[in-house]
Amino acid sequence: MLAAVVLAVFVVAGCSQTNTPGPKKANVAQNPAQAATRVPADEPVAQVASQIGPSVVQVNVRGVQQTAMGPQNAEGIGSGVIYREDGYIITNNHVVEGARQVNVAFADGSEAQGQVVGTDSYTDIAVVKVDRNNLPAAKFSNSHSLLVGQLAVAIGSPSGFQSTVTSGVISGLNRELGPQQSGGGQQSQSLVDLIQTDAPISPGNSGGALVDREGEVVGINVAYLPQTQSGQPVEGIGFAIPAYTATSVADQIIQSGQASHPYLGIRQGDLTPEIAKQFNIPVKSGAIIGSVGQGTPASQAGLQAKDVITGFGGKKIEDSGDLLTALRQYQPGDTIKVTVSRNGKEQTFEVKLGTLPQQG
Repeated sequence: MLAAVVLAVFVVAGCSQTNTPGPKKANVAQNPAQAATRVPADEPVAQVASQIGPSVVQVNVRGVQQTAMGPQNAEGIGSGVIYREDGYIITNNHVVEGARQVNVAFADGSEAQGQVVGTDSYTDIAVVKVDRNNLPAAKFSNSHSLLVGQLAVAIGSPSGFQSTVTSGVISGLNRELGPQQSGGGQQSQSLVDLIQTDAPISPGNSGGALVDREGEVVGINVAYLPQTQSGQPVEGIGFAIPAYTATSVADQIIQSGQASHPYLGIRQGDLTPEIAKQFNIPVKSGAIIGSVGQGTPASQAGLQAKDVITGFGGKKIEDSGDLLTALRQYQPGDTIKVTVSRNGKEQTFEVKLGTLPQQG
């Protein structure tokens, strides 16, 4: 069956909306902080660390963890990034999942109790609020144009070592991680459209910042590969959630306590030469549909298994990553023109996006 051939994920059926934002509120940083004057201009990593360091916090959590022996009290450490100066902090869902108590430690040595405003397991983003004002909010990038090979600086609290700085490059884009690789907990869906970096990321870095040389947060660190399936160690493969996804989800959580996601209702994957040959598909690239859920927006519009999506909302689709990125630009209820190759012919369908059902 085609669904067995395609690398299928339902996450393409539900993605965070990232429409072009209007003006940000005054308490959202509009520009990166200035580097300390003592830092030489020819030390880009030190410059970035000086700019973003005050905006990265350590998140200490006490809660209940489900184990083979049943619910157990547990403590954990993660990281977070100050999003708004009035106390809102972005972190990972898996950092605060099941938390009964959250304590936030700031770079200046002070601490404050935190309250979980809301979480989103589909993107692994959560928002924590502390009762403080005039916090050093970071500038979050809205760029969709990151470059493989550009400087990347990771800041967080690996193993509880607060304000640890590591550096490397962005080593890949549009990556995907299965639930077993992306923090565990109740994360039952793959994480998609991730930034890959070789800047060292370790336990405790989750929720911390991935920053470019301009001092803008380009991603929220979420996972790393500790070892291969054979048990061999893996070095230099870490992942971050794009900043435009993190801020879109955070804005929704702050406004309503939860995030909504546009929904197609398909399983999809990259069209490879092997799949194209096996199913006699004439096009060279696109996102191939493995299956269509009954009663979903895709089904109602007439999309079928083995259709190859080559265009979405006027944008060319060359692989499933392109489709995910394109889908993220829309909201539930939007009607989108989807171009597919079916039986050697190009066809266009209008799909009214639905809302991805909430988990749990």
